Parts: sequence; structure tokens; C-alpha cells
Amino acid sequence: MALEPLETAEAHDFPTVRQQSVFVENRVGQLLRLTQLFDKTDIRILAVSVVHSVDCAICRMILDKPDDAYRVLTESGFQVSEAELLVVSLPPGRRALLHTWAALLGAEVNIFYTYPLLIQPYGHAAIAVLPDDLHAAVQVLRARQFHLLDQSSLRDCDDEWH
Repeated sequence: MALEPLETAEAHDFPTVRQQSVFVENRVGQLLRLTQLFDKTDIRILAVSVVHSVDCAICRMILDKPDDAYRVLTESGFQVSEAELLVVSLPPGRRALLHTWAALLGAEVNIFYTYPLLIQPYGHAAIAVLPDDLHAAVQVLRARQFHLLDQSSLRDCDDEWH
């Protein structure tokens, strides 16, 4: 039985999104070079976060077509790793983040990192979240009526920003 990328023998029944982490040299112009790879494709960068270190930077990205993006990145010589994370559509109001963090804290779910999406799926702000326990995070967020987005809903999202 052949497994697809990031497919496991124990599939889960909750929505996740594939994040690609690209390791780039800490040199001027590398972020532009990385972004230009997608300029002549129909692949959209939906979210991005850059973490700087002395020798390199890690560019975490959510792309609407992760399989195609992975191919483009690796064929261009970039080192890429992938992870599954959650994308949470934030509820309306000034305290959206407060309610999100409180829900996760109530389930004792730790957040490794988070960053916002560049698009507003279905007209709402959204954040990418990597929790220490995907299953527990999904359970509590669903119980609190948060809307979780999956890869297909991001790909199919008709957003004005391109």
C-alpha cells in the first residue's frame, strides 16, 4: 500500500493544512528569489512567516497547491520540510485571539507557533496554529464552535487578494 505525502496508516478525521518550511541562506534577496518561484505559476502563497537565525532563515508557508509547490521548491534546490497544522477562522470581534487562546488553554493545549493568513477565507481573519496536540486542539475548538479550515477550503476560497 503506497502512502501519499504526509499520509499515515492512521488517518485522522479532522481538517489540517500542509505547511512547507523552506530553509534559505541568510543573504540579501533570498526571500525575493523564493517568492519569484511562484510568479509564473498558478500557485498562491496564502500565509508566510520568516524566522531568522545567524546562518539561515526558515520560511514557513501555506500554499494553495502544496504538491505543486513542493515540486517547484525542490526542483529549484531548496530544502523543504512539511508539517500539518490547523487553520482557525477567527470569530468576529475584538477579542477573537483571546477566545481562541482561552479555548486551547482550557484543554491544556500548548501552541508551538502561529501566524496569520494573508487572505481572509470567507471574509474572516484566520490564523495558522501548530499545537502540541492536534487532536485535542481540534476537539476543543470544535466544541467551542470555531470553524477549522482544511486544504481544499483554502484552495477553493474566492478571495479578492492575489
